Amino acid sequence: MSVPLREKVAVASWVLRNRLRGVQKFPLVLQLEPLFRCNLACAGCGKIQHPEEVLSRRLSVDECLHAAEECGAPVVSIAGGEPLVHPEIHLIAEALVKRRRFVYLNTNTLLMRKKLDLFTPSPYFVWSIHLDGKRERHDRSVCRDGVFDIAVDAIRAAQRRGFRVTTNTTFFATDDAASIREVLDFINDELGVDRMQIAPGYAYEKAPNKSNFLTVERTRAIFREAFSGGRRRKWRLNHTPLYLDFLEGKVDFACTAWGVPSYSVFGWQRPCYLMADGGYAKTFRELIDDTDWSQYGRGRHPKCANCMAHCGYEPTAVVATLGSLRESLRAARGH
Repeated sequence: MSVPLREKVAVASWVLRNRLRGVQKFPLVLQLEPLFRCNLACAGCGKIQHPEEVLSRRLSVDECLHAAEECGAPVVSIAGGEPLVHPEIHLIAEALVKRRRFVYLNTNTLLMRKKLDLFTPSPYFVWSIHLDGKRERHDRSVCRDGVFDIAVDAIRAAQRRGFRVTTNTTFFATDDAASIREVLDFINDELGVDRMQIAPGYAYEKAPNKSNFLTVERTRAIFREAFSGGRRRKWRLNHTPLYLDFLEGKVDFACTAWGVPSYSVFGWQRPCYLMADGGYAKTFRELIDDTDWSQYGRGRHPKCANCMAHCGYEPTAVVATLGSLRESLRAARGH
């Protein structure tokens, strides 16, 4: 299975409706973080650095639904923390699916086999599995042995039950073109997941180890080499060709951080889920209207200098793709 046509149509229709209404700043994906608690302590993540009183907080089902209705994005990516720790996560996902939101539930898989029966396969629901490499590389990244094998087992169990499955892989300064090719070949060919999402690691504020994150120059160099020889046409990557061009340095884009707004127990995060430099807004309208977006993006803010994350730049690429017949046809072909 690939990305269903209905999801592509929903996103394209949403972009077109906003353009026709003259709306300049609109979201494509809601990054929903119903909790920050996690059952891992990954080297590249700082969510569990929050104090205990914050880690104990949870968004309710109603709060999650209100955030989705408030921003209107057709896609909801549920992250955290580890979402499956939330006792009502299946109810949150079910309610969003009923409202025809395309839900991507991000998980490290430690609880996935145990909770699979709480979820129902649907074209509106996708498991998004954190997988940062093959066995040694992934277990080192999440700082616990055996997690890779648990993840592979959970992926295959979900596939047998008819779920759509994607993976989410972050690459760091310790990676090179060969390691990128190795893990993407494995996920694409041996695991056979529906789609793969990739991300260059970004040294956001609470990350415990900032030395392993990529610079812009390094990001462009390793992806240019990894993608050479037509590799990216083979891989089922969950990105627009323009965003992959961006990773290679063939094109450059401005950041549109409002394209993937982040909502958590703190409210709407400014400017994006990787950085809370502007604090938090109480409402989505406040986030859009009262945030000085001109401050953010590469060349505008020092903390954004090496960011090429999809949360800021993929929305720009999506809108650019839908605004060009040539790029739309290219995206339909997958390269």
